[in-house]
Amino acid sequence: MNVLKEKNLPKVAFICVHNSCRSQIAEALGKHLAKDVFESYSAGTETKPQINQDAVRLMKEIYQIDMEKTQYSKQLSEIPPADIVITMGCNVSCPSIPCKYREDWGLEDPTGADDEKFEQVILDIHKKIEQLAQNINDILNKSN
Repeated sequence: MNVLKEKNLPKVAFICVHNSCRSQIAEALGKHLAKDVFESYSAGTETKPQINQDAVRLMKEIYQIDMEKTQYSKQLSEIPPADIVITMGCNVSCPSIPCKYREDWGLEDPTGADDEKFEQVILDIHKKIEQLAQNINDILNKSN
């Protein structure tokens, strides 16, 4: 991972087709768990009128984060250029987005699944956010 060494935090874009569930969860958890390491954004190639309501409910229950107060479904053109692009594993061809590093997390879409499946995806995203933050910290510390 080759990330900027500037004062500005690296910008991470979490990308999914509809920007209504996994990418929104990742943006919220990035802001919650790693706001001192990177800036979090999410976007999609399409949008939905609202964030997935199961994701909203469970993020409130687990983290006390109200995604509807701080986030909305956005298209790629609505976010700043990203240093790091994380795709959620949408099994579709993602548009080419300029970045310094790209990774696919291969997460199954929990839309329509039970709470247990949703909670597992949220936990997987939580772990991946922590690992991403650690990787960025390691790189930034090596370059200082």
